[in-house]
Amino acid sequence: MAALKLLSARSPLCASARLTGGAWSKGCVCYFSTSTRHHTKFYTDPVEAVKDIPDGATILVGGFGLCGIPENLIGALLKTGVKGLTAVSNNAGVDNFGLGLLLRSKQIKRMVSSYVGENAEFERQYLSGELEVELTPQGTLAERIRAGGAGVPAFYTSTGYGTLVQQGGAPIKYNKDGSIAIASKPREVREFNGQHFILEEAITGDFALVKAWKADQAGNVIFRKSARNFNLPMCKAAETTVVEVEEIVDIGSFAPEDIHIPKIYVHRLIKGEKYEKRIERLSVRKEKDVKTKSDKPGDNVRERIIKRAALEFEDGMYANLGIGIPLLASNFISPNITVHLQSENGILGLGKMVKGMGGAMDLVSSAKTKVVVTMEHSAKGNVHKIMEKCTLPLTGKQCVNRIITEKAVFDVDSKKGLTLIELWEGLTVDDIKKSTGCDFAVSPKLMPMQQITT
Repeated sequence: MAALKLLSARSPLCASARLTGGAWSKGCVCYFSTSTRHHTKFYTDPVEAVKDIPDGATILVGGFGLCGIPENLIGALLKTGVKGLTAVSNNAGVDNFGLGLLLRSKQIKRMVSSYVGENAEFERQYLSGELEVELTPQGTLAERIRAGGAGVPAFYTSTGYGTLVQQGGAPIKYNKDGSIAIASKPREVREFNGQHFILEEAITGDFALVKAWKADQAGNVIFRKSARNFNLPMCKAAETTVVEVEEIVDIGSFAPEDIHIPKIYVHRLIKGEKYEKRIERLSVRKEKDVKTKSDKPGDNVRERIIKRAALEFEDGMYANLGIGIPLLASNFISPNITVHLQSENGILGLGKMVKGMGGAMDLVSSAKTKVVVTMEHSAKGNVHKIMEKCTLPLTGKQCVNRIITEKAVFDVDSKKGLTLIELWEGLTVDDIKKSTGCDFAVSPKLMPMQQITT
């Protein structure tokens, strides 16, 4: 990486300075050091920009879902036929687009990702033992990449403590018979101020493939809105960064303070020929779907949970909303209060056979956050969902403060367990006991389940 350091000393600094005639003098000096100069190289053919990526390379691929992915550079890798890649990316694309294309062509050996739930071919390869997968909590993945670019070899985070991320044993690769061929290793644990943290190592790559919006003729780039995502830190974490942009403009078109990535981090740059900019799941409301109210029992149950969850909002609150019921609950926020909302993927689902972590793992790790779970009380066949012990891998350990279902509301204490505080009209405590897979206390102030007024 090209660099120039100018060092100035206000106080006397003992250094040697050579004078004319070969004499040396000691005194107070200012000096500078230089390294080789760096120029961004521009390409017209994306294949030329990536053709030297060797088999077995580690590539950092920007984007979030299909937002801001380097479409043209991924297409170029298809043409080069490079094999055995380790791809570090938030996502694995979809079956016929993004990194899904390289998965389909069997060019990727290992994925290091946090969200891969839209790709059926990914799931098939993983479960059949054809693909290695290192699942990483989303915030941890972002910080591992950022740390790699900053020269920080490792860091401690509370995210993942008490889960398979910390304990190890999560399947990275299966054998064909379904047994585990490669398992994740346990993380080192340390305690700081009474809280447990795990050690995560930084991520660096041989190449970074990045999508930006515009670049100037010098190689400085800017991203458009949310397409900054993982693209920005990846620019700094690879030996060679290849950037594709939609437009190349004259030097001076960007104000210096508006530049997201300066040219020193951009080794190769190409203007993309075309962009599809797909959406993972395009849903369009049909005329017949427009209803003011549904008579389906399931929908009424869902509405009951939504209207109770909406009562959790308070004036001035910052709330992160998971997909589904939490998002819908925001429709009932009173116009008389201000709530600052943020929403993301929530818990990751990797199809029917694979479970993993996503953005939720990072959110629940904060000791200062109140975590409210909204869900239907029982699964199909009246199978318990509130249980003495989780049978699926944990997203977070002892992090839930309240549970809201269509039947009841529980407060959760890490030492005392569950306390029933609200009960739906027409149900009894015995009804809740029958549909709950663990013991719970009953509040002396037990009240009917509340609903927000509309």
